[in-house]
Amino acid sequence: MINPKLIEFIFQSSFIKRWNDYPRMVDFVELDKQAHKFIIAYFLGKLENNTDMKALIEAGIFEFLRRIVVTDIRPDVFRTILKKKRKELNAWVVKILEDIIGDIEEGEFLDRFIKYIEDESFWKRERFILKAASYLSTKWEFSIIYQTSRFLSDIEETKKEIEDEIEDYYELLGVRKAALGKKLYKIIDLSGRLRFQTRWAQTPRIPQTTVLGHMGIVAIFSYFYSLKINACSKRLQNNFYAALFHDLPEALTRDIISPVKYSVSGLDDIIMEIEINRIENKILPLIPKNIEDEFKYLLGLYENDTKKDEFLNKIYKKSIKVVDTLSTYNEDEYNAIDGIALKLCDRFAAFLESVVSISHGVKSNELIKAKDEILNRLKDEGLINGVNFYEYAKEAKNYFLGNSP
Repeated sequence: MINPKLIEFIFQSSFIKRWNDYPRMVDFVELDKQAHKFIIAYFLGKLENNTDMKALIEAGIFEFLRRIVVTDIRPDVFRTILKKKRKELNAWVVKILEDIIGDIEEGEFLDRFIKYIEDESFWKRERFILKAASYLSTKWEFSIIYQTSRFLSDIEETKKEIEDEIEDYYELLGVRKAALGKKLYKIIDLSGRLRFQTRWAQTPRIPQTTVLGHMGIVAIFSYFYSLKINACSKRLQNNFYAALFHDLPEALTRDIISPVKYSVSGLDDIIMEIEINRIENKILPLIPKNIEDEFKYLLGLYENDTKKDEFLNKIYKKSIKVVDTLSTYNEDEYNAIDGIALKLCDRFAAFLESVVSISHGVKSNELIKAKDEILNRLKDEGLINGVNFYEYAKEAKNYFLGNSP
């Protein structure tokens, strides 16, 4: 599904600083930018006709991987280099990545990646939507940067360049809606705020990942899981986006850690009620009507929106049904979500957040305890559809920590 080198590569993006030549009131990192971009691309894609959402996801992952490789190159410089040295630059990127992603789908994933970066006509529409999403995410970041940079001599010029760029994407309905600063912009803003919420907030960690970055990592893991089990197109899309949005309500409730949530009998039910109420009153009014039902499904609402659990196996044809197994529902018409597997992706991500920090020398008792407890849970519950998350976790532990306990 995913190897330790790729895990290390993905986590590397949480060290990549953005806007590091400007004064910043908060740190901006590439992992958060990419997760925000995935979220925005979802809405832009859904508002267009005939968007290939599976291609949009995979193209976004390709862009993410390439961006980590070329991180030290400013975007404007990168575009200039592409015009003059595209072939050479692409060869360099492939050389770095082939050892990291070459074993996925027996090399087919790498083949598609190479085609994507070499052939600009491949997934042309989806590529355009991703550029627009990247622009909107960058514009959102800059609105914060601008507050602390007004004294810089060229800040107004930068501001004008960013504002002018919107014209390049006006053919997209979602961009026009976002430019109005109304509903769609508000959901972009709401999801962006998850950059400010730190995972494991009371525990020192390196890197100090955010809720938004965590959502992006879990979504990417769910994508590779879906490839591993040969999920149909709709099931793959649902898995990715359900994972991507699984912590979105925390923009309104803040993160409530599991030991607190489950320590008091009935507290988790109260929290669920609060989340449903805030989703209905604060999130759904911002969602385009044509995707409202789908979005509620992705967020985990079911039984006429009276219950919420994003980590249940579900199908959705005429109505939502919770099922034990999805082995007989691997066709687009069933609209399946591998909720149980997504929970394992979520736990696996949390395990890696602790292991990666420990590997950098920051190893509080809480991190060590979490690492061991999650590993034990994966040992007992981590096998699903032939994918053994426990084995992946052991492999990652050995890679990052060696023989350390």
